[in-house]
Amino acid sequence: MKPITYLIIFLCFCACSSDNSNGNNANTGDDDPAVVTNPLLDFTVPSNFPDATYSIIQNPPTEKGFELGKKLFYDGQLASDGVVSCGFCHIQSFSFTHHTHITSHGVDGQIGSRNAQPLHNLAFMNEFTWDGAATFLDTQPIIPITAEVEMNETVSNVLSKLAADDDYPTMFEEAFGSEGISADRMFKALSQFMVMMISANSKFDKLERGEAVTFTDEENAGRAVFDAKCASCHAGTLQTDQSYRNNGLPVDPEYNDIGRERVTGVASDNRKFKVPSLRNIEITFPYMHDGRLGTLENVLDFYTDGMVDSPTLDDQFRRPDGTLGLDITTEEKVQLIAFLKTLTDNDFIEDRRFAEF
Repeated sequence: MKPITYLIIFLCFCACSSDNSNGNNANTGDDDPAVVTNPLLDFTVPSNFPDATYSIIQNPPTEKGFELGKKLFYDGQLASDGVVSCGFCHIQSFSFTHHTHITSHGVDGQIGSRNAQPLHNLAFMNEFTWDGAATFLDTQPIIPITAEVEMNETVSNVLSKLAADDDYPTMFEEAFGSEGISADRMFKALSQFMVMMISANSKFDKLERGEAVTFTDEENAGRAVFDAKCASCHAGTLQTDQSYRNNGLPVDPEYNDIGRERVTGVASDNRKFKVPSLRNIEITFPYMHDGRLGTLENVLDFYTDGMVDSPTLDDQFRRPDGTLGLDITTEEKVQLIAFLKTLTDNDFIEDRRFAEF
């Protein structure tokens, strides 16, 4: 694991100071300033991971902040119907995706156009959502909260409900060191919960770190195929290069989703979606931005035989003979799936810290 020096500095500071007015430092007891009543959590970057992109210094996760963020994450009050929470579509046992619905379902049974993405390793991502509409984790929840087909609420209404709640005023004070419920604090608390969602203990990770595990022959063969034919997009430890690409999906006339172009307004971004991380891919079905493919076998069959051409199709999918797709044999598909299953992190999926109350 990589040491996080700045958190050690914060911890020393918080153990010696009772000034919490800026809301970023852990609280201390009034009777004994050496007693930390809201200790910092241990945010440690795994040794095989890149540096975090989220500024932990600006919003260091604390025990009380994490608890507040967790309560908010699973609270239907963030939606207009009092039912649809963040956890409604992001279920831990599925690596915080949703198997029951192909695309997200919101208040009053409304149906969205995109599949709920998994929530893990968000502290290492540059942008969020399928089209990168959110560039900062603290502001990403605004999108589902205010979307009519998701939570269909306003931030001001959410804050009013939290202020009238029996528990939240005290929880906000304990988390941030002073009275007051605000949008900034609400989103910081949600981020404190989500940045702790680090999935880094799969068989793949253990092998990367030189721990006492070995791949089977089939898994090794699958990794070789993956490195040759998949890793240009699903790159590095995070299993994504975080780019936006058109992978040749036929246009679904029901949704007619233009992808990244909706954010940038640039025609060359038409039908491009963010390359998803493949971590925990075994359990995050259904696949693609609209959940149209139900199994990993379906996904690999699409990549060999299902693509359609368009002006923004990624060039790597164009074969020299003019046909489209990746050259992967039936045997290689079996090997690939065996490798992809090494990315499943059961420790993360079963981590009680993130479980609903």
